[in-house]
Amino acid sequence: MRVLIAGGNPATLRLLRESLTKSGYDVVTVTSGGQAEDVLLQGEVHIAICDWTLPDLNAVELCRRVRSSLQGSFPYILVLDEGATQEQLAEGVRAGVDDYVATPITAQELDLRIRTAQRVVDLQTELAETQRRLLQTATHDGLTGLWNHQAALSMLDREFVRAAREKRRLAVAMVDLDRFKNVNDLWGHPTGDAVLVEVASRLERSVRPYDVVGRYGGEEFLLVMPGCDCETGLRVAERVRLSVSDHSIGTAQGLVTVTTSIGVAGSDRVPASQSSDLVRAADTALYKAKAAGRNCVACACDP
Repeated sequence: MRVLIAGGNPATLRLLRESLTKSGYDVVTVTSGGQAEDVLLQGEVHIAICDWTLPDLNAVELCRRVRSSLQGSFPYILVLDEGATQEQLAEGVRAGVDDYVATPITAQELDLRIRTAQRVVDLQTELAETQRRLLQTATHDGLTGLWNHQAALSMLDREFVRAAREKRRLAVAMVDLDRFKNVNDLWGHPTGDAVLVEVASRLERSVRPYDVVGRYGGEEFLLVMPGCDCETGLRVAERVRLSVSDHSIGTAQGLVTVTTSIGVAGSDRVPASQSSDLVRAADTALYKAKAAGRNCVACACDP
């Protein structure tokens, strides 16, 4: 755990640094508020111990700047109280000071305060990780790690609104694994799951980093391609199709070969007043690809 010490008194700095280093902390020392702010805004410090008054700004202003600039988790800030008034202390709490300790500070007092700070930081880290896991569960497919159905549609909605506002094009593709039920029936569901995971990975590798790849349901996937017209969407879809069909997938049961049928709809050719119009058009094109013999790409505007 990294601790920042910000103070102008060399003796105090030395005492704090030696005591904390002995306790196993990674210690960083600075002598000004500006330096402390620079270090804290890097987001790598867990606990900060600051003098009430620093050469260029006081601890209250330092806390206020850090709290307003950092997003997410914050460092635990402990201020050395050099005789501030109750009004000043209250102002510090409002600005984001977590705790005060009177000076001169003893090694025992420092140990107790740091232990308290570490418990708070550990709880904050645990809470942040729990929130991250909950968000991951709420927005991502548990098997493939792709955006789930609702999240993918929400992102499509945002891209649709942005495309309309910026007068940009938007393409959507529906991707379906051909005769996937046969894979499950022949090889078993664990093998089917392995195939879905690998197909999802190939889809992600076939598109741009900012394109949306979601698991629409079962063996069906949704691609959202901002800035792409229908023709470009068709080229991407063909690249996706080949990435799946050209190489068999290795599983515990052996190599499994699968293909995809893909329907593409672009805002430059499909009249769409809402994002669901593009999804509906791409789904219709998908059925055209299925009817054409599978393992192919079809466009919504084709006859």
